[in-house]
Amino acid sequence: MEQADCVVIGAGVIGLAVARELALAGREVIVLEAAGAIGTETSSRNSEVIHAGLYYPPGSLKARACVEGNKRLYAYCAARGIEARAIGKLLVATGEAQTGKLAAIKANAERCGVSDLRWLTAEEAHTLERQVRCTAALFSPSSGILDSHAFMLALQGDMESAGGVIAFNSAMRSGRAGAGGIAIAADAMELEARLVINAAGLFAPALARTIEGMPAEAIPKAYFAKGNYFALSGARSPFHHLIYPMPGEAGLGIHATLDLGGGVRFGPDVEWVEAIDYAVDSARAEAFYSAIRRYWPGLPEGALAPAYSGIRPKIVGPGEAAAGFMIQGPQRHGIAGLWNLFGIESPGLTASLALAAELRHRIEA
Repeated sequence: MEQADCVVIGAGVIGLAVARELALAGREVIVLEAAGAIGTETSSRNSEVIHAGLYYPPGSLKARACVEGNKRLYAYCAARGIEARAIGKLLVATGEAQTGKLAAIKANAERCGVSDLRWLTAEEAHTLERQVRCTAALFSPSSGILDSHAFMLALQGDMESAGGVIAFNSAMRSGRAGAGGIAIAADAMELEARLVINAAGLFAPALARTIEGMPAEAIPKAYFAKGNYFALSGARSPFHHLIYPMPGEAGLGIHATLDLGGGVRFGPDVEWVEAIDYAVDSARAEAFYSAIRRYWPGLPEGALAPAYSGIRPKIVGPGEAAAGFMIQGPQRHGIAGLWNLFGIESPGLTASLALAAELRHRIEA
């Protein structure tokens, strides 16, 4: 059995960020990826938004990692020539009943360390975005968009330059704690590693259950919250900024996202599913028209076309309060050298560099 220092399971944006962080710290890193390429699941099926950190409980890991990750991500992209644009975001209230919620979000964001939000009247918001209808809005100048694939390629390059490697088409099948570390059975190989990071995203809870000795009560149940996207077709973008409605249950609402090419996508919605299926049902467009027209009444009939979907790796189900990011170490489950990353959904892309630094700090503590 081959001996390894550190094995990271999963080459999505979180696994790559963690692998890079540990490799730059001098660890010998092997990444096991079930697919044939990096970032094929949640990491490539999202809005590609750089979040500012408005919504999360002050002091929580999710809030801290988002606010710090925002700064780290812009700096990283600037240093490497990766396209990342702080185009700004309008979070809009579309009725007087929502105006109080908007004020509460502003207060929450400020407690999280977001200091650049600006309150807009309906007239001021209309000046910024002529097509948007609202009663008030928050403007977040540090929200933006990026080329997420170029970002992941840069993480991979950093990790490999520091001596790390990725084994593609190498799904982990089982694990077992032993005297020399954690024995891993993967496709076409067996390894024994002193440090194992479960960054398998959607599959992290299922993977944890394959590790012998992992307490069942320490593994959260996985819930799949599918998010569908529709693209604006046959028309130029009516917006210059990201447009977000009030957040809803399990998501941030059907928002308007600009891509780097100038196109507009709307989504994601929330569709709880039992299995992974990325097909977009065109019949869901009816609910999209209704939601979008609350802030963009000029949306033409027939202008939405099915685009793509992604699935959020949630660890709470429908109707339950949102969960935070979970970094779970040996103190919780008792297996030396094993760290599980559970429930790393949005804003995981924004938070990835900060989460990687946090995990390294905990490992070294």
